[in-house]
Amino acid sequence: MTRPRWALIGLIALTGSWLGGCEAASLLGGMAQNFEYQKQIEVLSKYDGLENHSVAVLVQCDMATMYEHPDLELVIALGVAGRIQNEVPGVKVVDPRRVHTWKFRTPQWSSMSFGEMADRLGVDRLVHVDIYEYRLHPPGNRFLWDGVCAANVGIIERGGYDPDTFVDSFDVQSRFPDLEGVGRDNASPEQIRTGLLGPFVQRTAWLFHTHLEPKYPDKYKPPPR
Repeated sequence: MTRPRWALIGLIALTGSWLGGCEAASLLGGMAQNFEYQKQIEVLSKYDGLENHSVAVLVQCDMATMYEHPDLELVIALGVAGRIQNEVPGVKVVDPRRVHTWKFRTPQWSSMSFGEMADRLGVDRLVHVDIYEYRLHPPGNRFLWDGVCAANVGIIERGGYDPDTFVDSFDVQSRFPDLEGVGRDNASPEQIRTGLLGPFVQRTAWLFHTHLEPKYPDKYKPPPR
């Protein structure tokens, strides 16, 4: 039995000594429920074909988003690539700054097939993150914060049966803040961006390695750091 469970049992015994039966039952029921809400479960990777392979993470968004957020692609690529490198056994991830430079020096890259991109980058696997929505405000309202980052994440296997077609693809989304009606005086653009991109990067990388997720995401409260 783990220490938190022993502590809970001890608290139950102590509480019962100074509260009436109904009050104690109600309090302890709430404590047990909160304990349940803090549980995490192990979740397997959705795609496990990156192990022992060379990988490039390529992030793409539309020109309007790039114009307004010029570093968005590189920031996401750095975050996802770093997590994959740290968590996937035997993987060798190309430095996203090298990929970013290659894109800049190869204006026609977006018209290439996926297989050709993987060939040019010299990797076995290409993780393609196609951002189809990114914003910090609700449409037409710059006075409120309502961040959204959403992308289609596809995987190319160079040398596979069809290297120009995704072997698997996933939709990844993140929203921040969770509360409605948060005004621009209550948070800075950088706080909103950090709160939005952190979970997005994490969820994208989670596709490729076993990890722990809250059993009840809407109720889970991360411990203070």
